Amino acid sequence: MPKLTLIEPFRALFYAPFYLAEARGLFAAEGLELRMVTAGSTDAAAEMLLAGAADFAWSGPMRPMLLRSRDPACTLRSFCAVVMRDPFLLMGATQRPGFTLAELPRLRLGLVSEVPTPVWCLKGDLARAGLAPDTLGAPAGPGMAENAAALAEGRLDVAQMFEPFACRVEDAGGHLLHAQASRGLTAYTAFYATEAGIAAQRPALMAAIRAMDAALRLIRTAPAAEIAALIAPRFPNMPEAHRTRAIARYQGLDLWGAGPRFPREAFETLGAAMLAAGAITHIPPFEDCVDEAIVAEALA
Repeated sequence: MPKLTLIEPFRALFYAPFYLAEARGLFAAEGLELRMVTAGSTDAAAEMLLAGAADFAWSGPMRPMLLRSRDPACTLRSFCAVVMRDPFLLMGATQRPGFTLAELPRLRLGLVSEVPTPVWCLKGDLARAGLAPDTLGAPAGPGMAENAAALAEGRLDVAQMFEPFACRVEDAGGHLLHAQASRGLTAYTAFYATEAGIAAQRPALMAAIRAMDAALRLIRTAPAAEIAALIAPRFPNMPEAHRTRAIARYQGLDLWGAGPRFPREAFETLGAAMLAAGAITHIPPFEDCVDEAIVAEALA
C-alpha cells in the first residue's frame, strides 16, 4: 500500500472535504496509507513541502501563483480543485438592509489578519466595483476570534471571518451582511506539490485525487448534520450546532466544487484579485501553476 504524507496548513471547517475523505476511509479505499500532519500556517506548509518533509499539501492556489510570479524557476503546482469559492463572510454587528461593499470605507472594519487571500479577494471585489482597493488598508492586529468579540461589544461595525466565527457572531446577535462566495468561482484550495514530487508519486497522487472526487460528491449531497458528525473528531471543541450550521451554509453557497477539475475562471479571478491588491505584478500562466493532466488521467 503506497504511503503518503499530506500537510494540512491549519484546521478550518471549509476544508471539510479533506476530513470527510479521511473519516469515510476514501483514501484507504483507493489503496493509500495517508498520514496527515498540521503545519500551523500556510507559510509553514509551503516551507515543509519545499524542504521535502511531505509528499504534498493542500492550500491556496495563490501559493504557486505568488512564488512563480517572483521566481519562474519555482516548481510548485496545484492540482485537484476542492474549494473553488471564497469561504469568508462579512458579518455585521447590526442588520444593514441593502448593504453594499461601497459602504466598507465608512465603517469600522476588522479584516482577516491570519491569512492574506480573503483580503486580496475583497480588494479585488472593490476594484471590480470601480472602488479603490487601498481604501480597506492593510490587515493588522486582532484575529477573527477577537474581531468576532469586538462586533458583539460594539467596537466594530463589520468583520471578515470564516466559520465557525460567523456562527458565534450570530449567536451574539450579529448578522451576515455579505458572502464573498457570491462573486462566483475563485480558486481557494487545492492540493499542491513540487513538479518532482508529482512525478515521483504520480500513481499514489492520482489515487488521492479519486478519493477527493468521491468526497466532493458526498459533501454536495449528504445532509449537513451527517457531514458535521463525520468530521467531528477533527473539531472536538466545536459545538455540534455550529458545525452543522456552518456546513449547511457552505453547502448553500456552493463552496465545494462539482469535481477535482480546476476551473480556469477560478484561477483568473484569483489572479485578478492578487493584481488589484498589489500582491503580484503579473499572473503566471495557468498551465505553469496548475497540473490538469494528472487529474484528467486520474479520472479517466
